[in-house]
Parts: sequence; structure tokens; C-alpha cells
Amino acid sequence: MTAVVAESGAGGGVADRAAGRGPGAASRPASGRLAWLRERGMGATVLVAAISAAFGVALLTATGYLAAVLRSDPYFGDSETLAIVIGILSVLLVAVAVYVGAMVTANTFATIVAGRTRTIALMRLIGASARAQRAEVAGQGLVVGALGAFLGLALGTVACIAAVPLLDRLVGIDSGYVVAQPVLLLPTLAVALTTWAAAWAGSRRVLAVTPLQALGGSVEATREQVARRRGRTAVALTLLGLGVALLALGVVAGFITPLGVVIAFFGGLLSFTGLTLAAPVVMPPLLRLSARAFGRSVPARLAAENALRYPERSSRMAIGVVMGVALVTMFAVAAESVKVLVAASAGGEVDPMFAGMMDSFAGVMMALVGVSAVIAAVGLVNLLTIGVVQRRRELGLLRALGLSAAQVRRMVLLEAAHVTVTALAFGLVLGIAYGWVGAQSLLGSVRIPPDWSAPTFIAPAVPLLPVLVVVAATAVLTLVAAVVPTRLATRVAPVAALAE
Repeated sequence: MTAVVAESGAGGGVADRAAGRGPGAASRPASGRLAWLRERGMGATVLVAAISAAFGVALLTATGYLAAVLRSDPYFGDSETLAIVIGILSVLLVAVAVYVGAMVTANTFATIVAGRTRTIALMRLIGASARAQRAEVAGQGLVVGALGAFLGLALGTVACIAAVPLLDRLVGIDSGYVVAQPVLLLPTLAVALTTWAAAWAGSRRVLAVTPLQALGGSVEATREQVARRRGRTAVALTLLGLGVALLALGVVAGFITPLGVVIAFFGGLLSFTGLTLAAPVVMPPLLRLSARAFGRSVPARLAAENALRYPERSSRMAIGVVMGVALVTMFAVAAESVKVLVAASAGGEVDPMFAGMMDSFAGVMMALVGVSAVIAAVGLVNLLTIGVVQRRRELGLLRALGLSAAQVRRMVLLEAAHVTVTALAFGLVLGIAYGWVGAQSLLGSVRIPPDWSAPTFIAPAVPLLPVLVVVAATAVLTLVAAVVPTRLATRVAPVAALAE
């Protein structure tokens, strides 16, 4: 897209500066139609697609291998029930990974489009339509999605082929399981198409870019502009209200039948979707509240104001972390609450063997949903880096006004910490709520011997160790996410940054 403008005579220099290239960049030849793949953010999108596809390949292979092992067992050989249950669980986990990846991709492309505002406006000025520009961005999403998905397919398949003989030796059987099967194409195609759809959704800002914006830089919606979007806010609040109502109904229905968990599942889906849509409205008050923990120094105040000034950018960075933390916490709290529910219904302590089984199940599930947390972490690093690159002129102005390089680096680090701490607290609250609702709606009506007590109602049971692990992982994520952005923030001299 930028190469086309660069070839259009006098407009080329403006487009080069708009795209973040130096004055001499116009004289350098483009490296083909795929030169945009070098744009910051595209590599991370390929990585997200690759992780999602490889995760899908690994889960489908694990399901098929387990089914083969069960068929060789004389006790389970005639029963497909367990294999079906595990297969359904695998599909749900792949869907979660694809959903998180789609969210990260949509947020990434929304940020990229904000950074391309001037270039898109120049293209509009010379006759390009907004729909053609959006179709181009969506096409780029399809390309990076396909690249990442097939890369994940290849790496995941090779890893599984190497793992099957090791598992055979560990289990003590010769399963004869063949990894390379057509079914592995399903997560690959799902990831590629979802990335394309996410890029299309994330590029909707293209339709609002006008030729007059060729004079500006990257554009993010301000707090005032976000507050005026009453239609989106109304939809988000409606989904959130319906979701909360279904969660409550699921808990009540759980006193009568375990099928209350189905109602609660849709309640959780609707409520989190509503929170995601309302994130630019919900996050600023939470960010303002957490800002008090970072002191009143100049870098701390600037970091807090940066997070609050453009709520869309902050919510994009935060919402993926919120989802990752909520998923891991949800399974930990659900497993712990199930143990308490069983003990309350039985009228005594939970059986040690059952407790160990639930702990093992929770550990496996937290490890699996941890893949979604990794995808969210990649999105945070990517969005924070893109945000710093797009704010080079602003950072150069701060240096020119007297801030030292160390203060600018500290500001960027505190901005990352500000977002992740807020996302951590919000995600823990959501995870505890969702985990408790899931356990209560599933087992509230189940009678357990010897007391056979039902219906049973308990308070949320929060395991300390998994929560501490989540907190520690978030602290590490903050430091890792800030490494590249803090270096980029001070790499360019103030004069050069102001000249862009």
C-alpha cells in the first residue's frame, strides 16, 4: 500500500514519512508485493496463527492417540464414551485458542490501521475507495493467517510424529497410530479463515478515514469519542445483562439439575463478549483506580495518562490478558469448588483419591488453557511495541522537553505494568466468578454418599498456589513485554523523531 503511494511522484515523500520511513526511503526499491509483511505487527500475527494451529494439531493428535490406547484396553475397548468426551473437550479448547487468537489479531490490525491513517488518507486522496483499502487489509490478514496456520500445521505434525513413539514406550504398547491425517487440516483452515475475519473486523476504521487526515499521524479514538459511541455501548450492556442473568439462572437451575451448567456456559459466553465490546468504557475507571499504586512521579503520571487518554489502545492490550488470566483462574477455582461441593454433600471430608484426581485434572486443564494465555501475551507485547513505534514523535517531544532516556524507558515500563496489573485484577475476579458458577451449576443438585445432601450451596473456593502462579506469570509478562518497547522508545534522537 505504501509502495503505491511512494511511486506517485510528489506524494511519495509524504507517504514515506506517514509510514514511518526516513527521507531517503523513497529511493529504496520495494521488495515486491509482499513488502508489507515486514511491517511491525505482522510477524507477531503469523506467530499467533502458528501457535493456534499447532495447538489444534496437538490436541487432535492427543485425542486420536488416546482413542487408540482405549481401543487396545480390554476394559474400555468396547466403550467410546470417554473418547467422545475427550474429543468434545479438545474441540472446545481449540475453539478457545482460536477465539483468543482472533481477538489478538483483530486488535493488532486495528492498531496497525490507526498507524496507517495518513497513508490510507493519501490513497483516498488519489482516488482509492475505502472499501478497496479495507479489502486490501483483510487480504493481508488472510495471507498472514495462512502462513502462520500452515507453519503451525507443519511444526505441530512433526512434533507429534516424534512424540508418538515416546508415548508408546511410556505406556508400554504399540498403538500404531498414524499422526498425518486429513483431520489435522481442520484447525489449520479454521485459524486461517478466523485470522482473515479478524483482520476484516479490525480494519473497520478504514471506512472512517477521510482524505483530510493525510495531514495527521496515527489516530486513536479519544475518551470523548469513545463515550459518544452509544450504539456499541448499548449492545455491550445488553449482552452483559443477558449474560449475568443467564449465569444467575444457571446457578438456580443447578439446584435442580446438572444441566444448569449449560445455561451458565452461554451466560459466561454472552457476559464476556459484552465485557469485550465495552472494554473501552469499562477499562478507564479500572485504570484510573490502579494508577494510584504507581506513585506521583513524572514518568508514573505520564504512563497513567497515556493509558487513560486512548482507552481503545489500552483496552486492546488489556483484554487478551484478562481472558488468559480468567481462563486459568476459572479452571483452578472450579476444581477447588467441586471438591468443597462434594465434601459438603457427602457430609465430611472429600476422598483423598478424588481430590488428587481433581487436582490432576485442574493442572492439565490449566496447562492447556495456558496456551491461550501465551497467545494473549504475544498480543500484549506486539500491541505495546506498535504503540511505541507509532508514538515516536510524541516520545521525541518528551525528550526535547527535558525527560531523560531513563525516564522515558520507565514511563513505558510503567505503562505496561499499569495495563497488566489492571488486567490481572479484573481477570482474577472474572475467573473466580466463572469458576464458582460452573461448579455450583453443575453439582449443586448432585447427592454424594454417605449423607446424600442436596441441594448444596457453597462460597467460591480459591486455591492459593494457582493464583500465586498467575500473579508471578503476569509480573514476568510485564517485564518481557516492556523489553523491546523500552529500547525502541529511546533509540531515536529527539530531533530525528520530531522531523518525522
